[in-house]
Amino acid sequence: MLLLARAPPPSLAANYSPSPERALRLRSKSSSRAVIGTASAAAKPAAAASSRAGQKRKQVASVANPLVKHCVKLRLSAAYRRSCRRLLLVGLAPILEMCRFELDAIDFLLLLDGVEVPEVLREFSGDVVFVSAAVMKKVSGMQSVDSTEAIAVLHMPRYFCDLGSHEDGDSLHGLFNHPKRILVLDGIQDPGNLGTLIRSACAFKWDGVFLLPACCDPFNEKALRAARGASLQLPIVSGTWHDLHALMTKYDMKMMAGHPESSSDASKGIHSLSKELADSLLNESLCLVLGSEGNGLSSETLQACELVNIPMEGGIFLFMLQPKYQIDSRTLTP
Repeated sequence: MLLLARAPPPSLAANYSPSPERALRLRSKSSSRAVIGTASAAAKPAAAASSRAGQKRKQVASVANPLVKHCVKLRLSAAYRRSCRRLLLVGLAPILEMCRFELDAIDFLLLLDGVEVPEVLREFSGDVVFVSAAVMKKVSGMQSVDSTEAIAVLHMPRYFCDLGSHEDGDSLHGLFNHPKRILVLDGIQDPGNLGTLIRSACAFKWDGVFLLPACCDPFNEKALRAARGASLQLPIVSGTWHDLHALMTKYDMKMMAGHPESSSDASKGIHSLSKELADSLLNESLCLVLGSEGNGLSSETLQACELVNIPMEGGIFLFMLQPKYQIDSRTLTP
């Protein structure tokens, strides 16, 4: 199915300012600090400590170092990421982009030997670990270090909730305060597509993203890169249809799903998403479900939602259905 969402211009994502209650807070660093402590005991003698921002500088040359093994597991395993509440972000450009939103999201940095700490990171007070080219290749999973001068280990955002873990539905109360717009993703398995949709939802001021089963991990490194920092700002919930129905009922939300014009798998009528329909929904709370290009919408979505389509040459769902307070400040264009 056509995803019907394109990435917004970089300026939209860059200018998004989360509400104060969404601001990321610095979380406990004990688990990663323990790994770093073990790593430095096995590493070369540490370089001279930085005199700026209290940075502690270490060096790691061996791919057998415990810190390297920890970082590789963060890259490869969604379950390990969630158990550690840590993420891996590869590449200096995405790290610098993320720093515009929250410097305290960084737990520690890996920099290639010989690379200077970027000016924007001079105020970072955590550990900076200088690593060999072999270590950088191992951690990043890339064959070359030409574009991987830096890797950041980040705290998992506070506003991520996995309802399939030890958490329960009561956790939703702290994430959503009478939401008007929730983007629901149904079986999106391509991390680039998923990250782009999260980025679009953030740019158009939607209140959060709900991931149904079979979606890829939003903190997959490719998904993080495509989201361009949006994953660290927007509430993201991973749950089942049962959890989604509970959310929908609690906040009296309407359910709609994007459906391609050419598809014949719907047994009920399909509305065309016009400006008039979008205007009629401005004052309603809405969950919008989007499916994958390959598999389309699940049978549960087809049964539970009103279906809407949009012409190939039309706008995009997330723009046309954005909250009323956004519409008031701009003019809709075809």
